[in-house]
Amino acid sequence: MTTPKVLILMADYGHDPTETAVPYTAFKNAGFEVQFATENGKSPECDKVLLKGLGQKLLGAKRSVIREYNTMVESEACQHPLAWSAPGFSLDQFALVFLPGGHDKAVKQILDSPTVHELLAAFFPGTRRPGGLKAVGAICHGVLVLANAKQADGKSLLSECSTTTLPARFEQLAFWGTRMFLGDYYKTYGAGSEDVEDTIKACLNEPDKQYKCSLQLSPFVVEDEHYNYISARFPGDAEEMSKKLVDLVKSIS
Repeated sequence: MTTPKVLILMADYGHDPTETAVPYTAFKNAGFEVQFATENGKSPECDKVLLKGLGQKLLGAKRSVIREYNTMVESEACQHPLAWSAPGFSLDQFALVFLPGGHDKAVKQILDSPTVHELLAAFFPGTRRPGGLKAVGAICHGVLVLANAKQADGKSLLSECSTTTLPARFEQLAFWGTRMFLGDYYKTYGAGSEDVEDTIKACLNEPDKQYKCSLQLSPFVVEDEHYNYISARFPGDAEEMSKKLVDLVKSIS
């Protein structure tokens, strides 16, 4: 049996450490080969606000996750990532492409990248059920990358999918609750910009049916019926999402 290959697509800086390190650890523990890709092959760094100081204590990664993060960034794969802007780069060799979230404005490097959108547009049809041998996972702002990527007909890759993302209630609570000391940190596109939930809903054919949401803090993960696609809302879902992605990849490998 061939070892499944997983790619974690990232910006150079700014992703949420929990939403990155927890899945990475789960994929490695499952025996998968894990690689990273940034725009030009620069080793990625997650958001320091969530790793140090007051930000870490109030809203950031748990100590256990920080240990996983440190292991991840010291790995050969993270130290020497692939470059998703390289000529001829393709996602075809991977069974799973994973898109972590993050609030820092630096993640717009991947959220708005036409190159990444084109790569995902070529990859995503391979997730179609039944018979699809590819899978995609996205959490929080990572779902925006898929929403922004377009099919040949101009519709979003997620237009037919059931999905979740960061709930607007969570985003607004985090923004207003931290504005005094973090400014507009929790609004990736700046104060007054559209909530992530609204952006995702706008790209769905039938948002009332396709968009799934829970405001409970217990893990909430959505697995689409028609595509090998799994989504989640925020760091509290990362562990459960990782388990489901591992099971999904094993089922199609």
